[in-house]
Amino acid sequence: MHKVIAYRLLQFPLILAVIYVLTFLLCWVAPGDPFTTEKNLDPAVQENLRKQFHADSPAQFLAYYPWQIIRHGDLGSSMRYREWSINDIVGQSLPVSVTLGMFALVVGVVAGVGLGTLAAVHRGGVYDWLSLSLALIGISLPSFVVAAVELMAASQSTSLPVGGWNGRLTDLLLPGMALSLAPMAYIARLTRVSMLDVLGSDYVRTARAKGLSKSMVVWKHCLRNAFLPVLSYLGPAAATAMTGSFVVEKAFNIPGLGQHFVNSVLNRDRTLILGVVLVYSVFLLTFNLLVDIAYAWVDPRIEVEG
Repeated sequence: MHKVIAYRLLQFPLILAVIYVLTFLLCWVAPGDPFTTEKNLDPAVQENLRKQFHADSPAQFLAYYPWQIIRHGDLGSSMRYREWSINDIVGQSLPVSVTLGMFALVVGVVAGVGLGTLAAVHRGGVYDWLSLSLALIGISLPSFVVAAVELMAASQSTSLPVGGWNGRLTDLLLPGMALSLAPMAYIARLTRVSMLDVLGSDYVRTARAKGLSKSMVVWKHCLRNAFLPVLSYLGPAAATAMTGSFVVEKAFNIPGLGQHFVNSVLNRDRTLILGVVLVYSVFLLTFNLLVDIAYAWVDPRIEVEG
């Protein structure tokens, strides 16, 4: 296991370098930059700003920006909002996105696993119909549609905030439900299919023959094996949820990392785009590594090194 972790950690810089180069190429190919989009900006000022950000040529910026990150751990300043450091932007917005993402992920996992398990145990019953309906709605409806419906419903109520962020639990409910619906649907279907396969195993019949209750067999023994496909899905799902859903944060006016990414793309803010993408990539790689480690903990029979 230690060899696997060390090997994966050694891969991190190479993967991040590839992601950086691809993102850089996409940023540079896209027309426009934050200096030319500003109105009434003197050409001499534009030239000075390009020199300040080492953006005179693609090759110069490609080499300078990662060297600053490696040497100083500094993601640089925003090209559009030049008085803002990207480290400060990430430091202020990432905790908001992580809080919202953790809430959405917990809701999605608990509800999805519970409903999927009940659907498998009571196949063809009410729980099975509910899981099918949830999967159909969660996968078919985009998050911005769910957010719009919730906003319309909240506008008729005085108990729930329509948008904004004050750090209260009520601020998490509507965006958290909108963000958790799609993962909840996937997890419910994955759990149902996996649980149906596990329920037909020989050890389940043996456990029942030994006198164990049905609930004990299902929730303690079967669910541990049926959870493995869900565990594979949780890696990228957790990274996506905890770094912020762009659409949900924009719809509910939440000052998370996702909203800054949307603004950076609209403003052609190349440094902010690269900084947010690298932060997201670190989260994605870290959660995928944690999933591999959790595999061996959930089922010791799995040979992670193999």
